[in-house]
Amino acid sequence: MSCREKHQTENCVCDILRQIVDAQSDIVEECDIGCEQSIQDLLGDVSSPTGLDTVPVLLYCECKTFKGYGVRNDQQKTVLASFYFRVKKVDKDCCATLELLRDPSDSQSNFQDPTKQKTANLRATGICITVDLKCFCHVTCLPAVRALG
Repeated sequence: MSCREKHQTENCVCDILRQIVDAQSDIVEECDIGCEQSIQDLLGDVSSPTGLDTVPVLLYCECKTFKGYGVRNDQQKTVLASFYFRVKKVDKDCCATLELLRDPSDSQSNFQDPTKQKTANLRATGICITVDLKCFCHVTCLPAVRALG
């Protein structure tokens, strides 16, 4: 089954990210790790909240992992890069606001390959970018984490 048959719009990446935004605002399994499982982990059981607040995502464009850039509002105006994002908003035209996620202990020079990173300590950076989700062909959802506060 293709994602276009399963979802409501013409863009499955957009649809998945909308689901994540909805789930993250409220703070069906086939895989141990995947978007549906990460969303379910985020929501948790009503009687025992998980404390998780973010489904980190990787996005792919032309079969390459997308790396976003932003500038920290510090004295040096430091440029940061990340492969990992927290979805903040998805509008009706499939434009999304994504917040860069980073492990505070990782140096900028280590951010060359997403397969060499640990994701358990990802934290929100406060740096947001806007992307057109129609440009992406794939989304990978990572296990839910506590990235805020």
